[in-house]
Order: sequence, then C-alpha cells, then structure tokens
Amino acid sequence: MEKKRSLTIGQKQKIAGWLFLIIATVMIFVFSFWPMVSALTTSFKTGSAANMKWCSPLTFNYTRMVKDKIFKTSLSNTFLYLIIQVPIMLIVAIFLAQLLNNRDLKFKGLFRTCVFLPCSISLVSYSLIFKSLFATQGLINSLLMKAHLISENINWLGTTGTARFVIILGLLWRWTGYNMVFYLAGLQNIEYSVYEAAKIDGANGWKTFWYVTVPLLRPVIIMTFIMSINGTLQLFDESVNLTNGGPAGTTITMSHHIYNNAFGTGVANFGYASAMSFVVFVMVAILALINLKVGDTRD
Repeated sequence: MEKKRSLTIGQKQKIAGWLFLIIATVMIFVFSFWPMVSALTTSFKTGSAANMKWCSPLTFNYTRMVKDKIFKTSLSNTFLYLIIQVPIMLIVAIFLAQLLNNRDLKFKGLFRTCVFLPCSISLVSYSLIFKSLFATQGLINSLLMKAHLISENINWLGTTGTARFVIILGLLWRWTGYNMVFYLAGLQNIEYSVYEAAKIDGANGWKTFWYVTVPLLRPVIIMTFIMSINGTLQLFDESVNLTNGGPAGTTITMSHHIYNNAFGTGVANFGYASAMSFVVFVMVAILALINLKVGDTRD
C-alpha cells in the first residue's frame, strides 16, 4: 500500500492563510456589506418598521430630501463644520507634531501626553464638559467678565453663531491630538540626514518644512484628511449632547437628523433615515476619491 502524502509546510501555510482570509471575508460580508445592501433596499421603502412597503413616486425618500428644510440645514451645518474645522485641525496637528519631534525638546513625553490626552476622554463626557464650561453661568463667561472683556453673560449655546463656534472648538480640542500622533509617527520615519542635507543646501526652517516635511508626509496627510472628512460628515455626539441641534435646529448635523428620523420621537421612519444615510455614504466616497486623486503624484 502506498503511504499517504503529508502536506508540506508551505502547503499548510497556504491553507491556513486561505482559511483566515475566508473567515475574515465572510465576517466583513455579514457585518458590513449585507447591512449596506439591506439599508439600500430599505431606503426605497416607506412606512413603520412592522409595515414597510415600496415607495410610490409621491413618497420617494430621495426626492423628499429636496423638500426637507431640516435636512438642508443639517447638510449646510455639517459642511460648515467640515470646511472650517478640518483644515484648522490638521494644520495645527502638523505644527504640533513638528514641534514635539524636536530632538532637543525636554519633557517631550509629557507634552505629547498632554496634547493627546483629550482623545482618551469619551465623546459624551467631553461634550458635557464643554456644555458646562459654556453655560450662561459657566466658567468661560465668569473668566471673560473678570477680565472685563464682556459686560454681560453670553448665551453661547442659545445663539446660532456662538453655538456653532462651541461645536467647532470642541472638535478641535478633541481631535487635534489624535491627528498629531499620526503626523508624529510619520515624522519619526523621516531620516534626520534629509534635514541635515536641506540645511547644508541653505534651506531655512520654513523651506525645510514646506519642501521636505510636507511632501514626505503626503500619504499621512491624505489619510488623516479622509478620516477627518469621514468623521465630520458623521458628526453626532456634539450636536446631540452640546446643543441638541438647537437653537431651533440651526446646529443639527446630518447624523443627528438621521437618528431623529430612525429612533426619535414619533413613528420611526427607517426608509427615509436609510436614504439619508446613503447620501452621506456617497458624499464620503466622492470626497475620499477626490483626495486620493489629488494626492496621487505617480506618473
């Protein structure tokens, strides 16, 4: 009788690799792609969760958005936060990383920890902290009154302009350190000899930063830009916990509006909420694609 041929180590490794790959693929499909397909079909339906039916032309969810004033407000608010907050946050994060990457800086670990520390605080907790700080009788108004910068308390969260400012400020405080860590990791992968060569060639600090550091950090910058866009378009906690979308819905975000339609007061409208979710998905995909195309320097 012939002996059974045992598998070689290479074949066993290949089988193990395919096994892990298949398991991961099935999990991604079950927990990511299938819910996306299910949500897409739901977006063409209307009615309560127990009695959903396909939309008629009069109840089509995607045309309903055009007439929905709250959706338009949430869309403009979200892009306002995106346009103002994301560039400021990433620019500050790059400069902080550059400063904290200095070889001669003392207590670097302490400074890096202090900048990164806000990221470790939960989203709900930090929103409530900012809500108390910017309350009418809060610490910020007290400090401004003592400094004689204001004559009466400012209703920070009760006025549209100041409420949006508080949300943007909270986002900057919470996420700047998070992005700084990515830039710091990228800077530490740049050989110090590159900077020495630039110095020998007569490049000053600004030229070295602009013509050496930024090009070498381009992949990290693109990644953080896409992540920040994705996060801002799905902004939820600040709108809910800081202002609850007020005053009069003028600070509400798209995710907050989606949540209100899906799980808020009244009958849950999962069809309309799913349609708005897909609009957000398409926006994220388009903006990510634009960033990848702009940042791709290959010939």
